[in-house]
Amino acid sequence: MLQIGAWRPRFNPRKSIEAWLEAERDQLPLWLPVALGGGMAAWLILPARGQWIAFILGMTAIAAAALASGRGGRLARVIAIGGLAMAIGCTLIWWRAERVAAPILSRPTIVEMTARIEATDRQPARGIVRLTLAPGRDDLPPRVRVNVDEKVLPAGAVPGASVRLRARLMPPAPPAVPGAYDFARVAWFAQLGATGRVLGPVTIVGAPPVAAEAMRTRLTRHIQSRVAGSAGGIAAALVTGDRGAIAPDDDEAMRRSGLAHLLSVSGLHVTAVVGATMLVVLRLLALIPGLALRVRLPVVAALAAAAVAAFYTWLTGAEVPTIRSLIAALIVLAALALGREAITLRLVAAGALIVLALWPEAVASASFQLSFAAVTAIVALHEHPAARRWFGPREERWPLRFVRGLGSLLLTGLVIELALMPIGLFHFHKAGLYGSAANLVAIPLTTFVVMPAEALALALDAVGLGAPVWWVVDRALSLLLWLANTVAAAPGSVAALPTMPPGTYALVIGGGLWVALWRTRWRWLGVLPFAVGMTMALAAPAPDLIVTGDGRHVAFRTSDGAMRVLRERAGDYVRGVLGEAAGIDGELGAIDDARDATCTADACHTVIEAGGRRWQVAATRSGYLLPIREMLELCRTSDIVVSDRRLPRGCDPRWLRLDRQMLAKTGGMSIDLDRATVARVISAGDHPWLSPAGVAPPRLPRAPRNGTQVK
Repeated sequence: MLQIGAWRPRFNPRKSIEAWLEAERDQLPLWLPVALGGGMAAWLILPARGQWIAFILGMTAIAAAALASGRGGRLARVIAIGGLAMAIGCTLIWWRAERVAAPILSRPTIVEMTARIEATDRQPARGIVRLTLAPGRDDLPPRVRVNVDEKVLPAGAVPGASVRLRARLMPPAPPAVPGAYDFARVAWFAQLGATGRVLGPVTIVGAPPVAAEAMRTRLTRHIQSRVAGSAGGIAAALVTGDRGAIAPDDDEAMRRSGLAHLLSVSGLHVTAVVGATMLVVLRLLALIPGLALRVRLPVVAALAAAAVAAFYTWLTGAEVPTIRSLIAALIVLAALALGREAITLRLVAAGALIVLALWPEAVASASFQLSFAAVTAIVALHEHPAARRWFGPREERWPLRFVRGLGSLLLTGLVIELALMPIGLFHFHKAGLYGSAANLVAIPLTTFVVMPAEALALALDAVGLGAPVWWVVDRALSLLLWLANTVAAAPGSVAALPTMPPGTYALVIGGGLWVALWRTRWRWLGVLPFAVGMTMALAAPAPDLIVTGDGRHVAFRTSDGAMRVLRERAGDYVRGVLGEAAGIDGELGAIDDARDATCTADACHTVIEAGGRRWQVAATRSGYLLPIREMLELCRTSDIVVSDRRLPRGCDPRWLRLDRQMLAKTGGMSIDLDRATVARVISAGDHPWLSPAGVAPPRLPRAPRNGTQVK
């Protein structure tokens, strides 16, 4: 007879979770950098200091509660470690932001200064050189960056030299529109207090400690003298990291075709250098029988590869992405030296953990997310049992081996493309659709032809015999550029989307990590948030009106579905920013050409049909004031009025007034008229770059009157 009191439910959620975590115990450490990065992302998202403190205390309390009530289970330890890691991540990036604090220029100014050059970045394709300067004055930020015409820059303007110049400086700019690049945040962590352009000549007033040019600069010029044009720019980028000689059209084609990662020295390039060094050292040392019998040659080769990789990182400018790749390479070499499996997700997680500990702000950068997403996708794919069976070596005829290798490359490319597409859409609002096919040719071409040939050519140049090999480099890079331009010009080569909401992006990234980092069948639950997030991103409505933070530039969605700009003479950069925010890949026309627009030299009025009604939108576009009656009438008959100056009293449009005074509080705006919703750049917050400690620049002397000097 059944006793009611003895009955127990068969399903115990806690025991089921404990059993699942036990099965996934080898994967649990992989989530430590994810939790650390999650705490850093929380600091970037939460606006107020009180919320940061509440988050840190809340995560710490959750960790303590889990330990107190866990009774020794794995679930309690996972929650406790995850909570502590998120609290540490939030604290770490907060501490880093306070530690790098430096004064920011309070307002635009024109200033004459004597400064020491800290770094130079030559961009021959644009005809400029970018100088990072240390003025050493109390009335200027400690570090500024200026662009100077390469024609007026003296030959001795190298790092370490002191120069005198006149420049127009301005504070680092916040995002022009919602979802655009946040240079103000990046400049804060780089301790960059102002940017600008040099006006007039540059005079050298102090020679650098070493009279000769830096090795990197000399090597860049040498390579560009051997290979001309954009091909020479790519050749220099692969060796020294200097990509300034690549023509803008070719640079854009590399981005559109999904090949831009080849131009930034990162994991692919460091891996090629490490692999080539180990191969050469092993072959040379194996020729010495006595040494081969007494010494572990792989350890010696790993040490040599580590030294060469460190030198290569220094030579290419020691940028953060290259340092990240070096750290990952050193971890792999250490694993090889210890006889461990070299490429695992644990090593990838260790590399991410080190990078986040050293540069917490990297969690928000596209380069960090792209590089670690690509490596994680590759390793997760190759660790899967089915992939191991497919990719593993076996005895078979060469045609089958070739087909299997080709299929493996294509599958790897597709997985990488799937992993990188949402990141590209979030940061750049566009992603190449044919990148996997293009990389199928471009990566082997770069790794096995261009880089070895370039290294051989540089070595042969020491004895004057490098010319034939440079010809090979030139032909190979010309083929790479042809491939990039062909793929970029193909119909449907680029998918463009408007700004992706952060919540949608978090769904996609969370789902992708869930699939990549777990091993049991529960991993496939991550497909659901990934698919939901991508669907939300694809279905996100494009804005009908976009206004930059200064009110000078406006993009309207007209009745024909096109986006048109207010000022016909708007530059390529402004058009690009507005087009990306609108999810448009192509040129933006002028509002003057729209059927529903009425424009004068001073103002425009147009109609936007959205949300079942006709919105009347007006904007001023010149430095001349409209007659007051005309201006008030324009305001009275409009739903939205935009101006780059302060609008007069009595200008009360029916819905929204966006003048200089309002935009100073909100920043750029993106407006969806179907839902009558507004997204803005600036919100109240305590992040240090939103309200930095400013340094007041010197005031320029007034112009003399009647030939009299004004003091």
